[in-house]
Amino acid sequence: MRLYIMTDLEGVAGVRDFAEWTGPDKRYYDLARELLTEELNAAIDGFFAGGVDSILVADGHGPGALDITRLDPRVEMLRGWGSGWPLGLEDGSFDAIAWVGQHAKSRTPFSNMAHTQGCRYLELSINGTAIGEFGQLAMCATELGIRAIFAAGEEAFAAEAEALVPGVTTVVGKRGTKPGRGDECSEAQYRARNGGAIHRHPLVVREALRAGAKSAAERASDGPSGYVDLTPPYHCTVVYRETDCAPRQFGTRMHPDSISKLMNMPVNLQPVRDDAHLAELLVD
Repeated sequence: MRLYIMTDLEGVAGVRDFAEWTGPDKRYYDLARELLTEELNAAIDGFFAGGVDSILVADGHGPGALDITRLDPRVEMLRGWGSGWPLGLEDGSFDAIAWVGQHAKSRTPFSNMAHTQGCRYLELSINGTAIGEFGQLAMCATELGIRAIFAAGEEAFAAEAEALVPGVTTVVGKRGTKPGRGDECSEAQYRARNGGAIHRHPLVVREALRAGAKSAAERASDGPSGYVDLTPPYHCTVVYRETDCAPRQFGTRMHPDSISKLMNMPVNLQPVRDDAHLAELLVD
């Protein structure tokens, strides 16, 4: 079995907020990278123990987050997507896909650092289902016949993954403490909003990752689970928060038969007229 692992930083236990943890100019960025890489290594160990033969790891955090000097030498690392979506999955070699360090989608209550792509996104939906970064790639994987088997990160993300992909194995490293969706927030306000969480100890999380990954690999071919329910044509709506330079905006796009091609299409943005119009655009 050949496995693709997508990684992110905000869902890692111990990584606390955007202000000090998630970029090269942040005080605790090196520690955050170490925490992610060690969570990933624990999952990798479990996947190999469960029967995976080959692994490609994608560094999916915006400015990059994996420390390749600490990375398990049995795997390869991907950074940079070439032609865009589906982010390297299209080479035809992968049997399954997993996520480590993932956060929940924008507008998720009790999530630590919830966002979709960036904090400007209010909501992204496809065919009436609101999705985040996990959902976008899981849909692309389903389109290619690649089974989603494992999703690790914060508690709100685990619930999101389980709701979208039947049978996916999840592991939780922390849980957010902030209620509400934050729809009233501008981009900057939303970035500062969701910094509270209760974290499990990294060593405890790594053992859970190792065990969960092993179990997911062992039952990776069980039944029809691991796929998103997709029905073309595909209609996507994107709604953006207000920024210092732009009002709330939205855009739509459609593709007759491909999620990946849909994701690569540009969006023609228009202003959101008022709160009633915003309510019409949001689906979740």
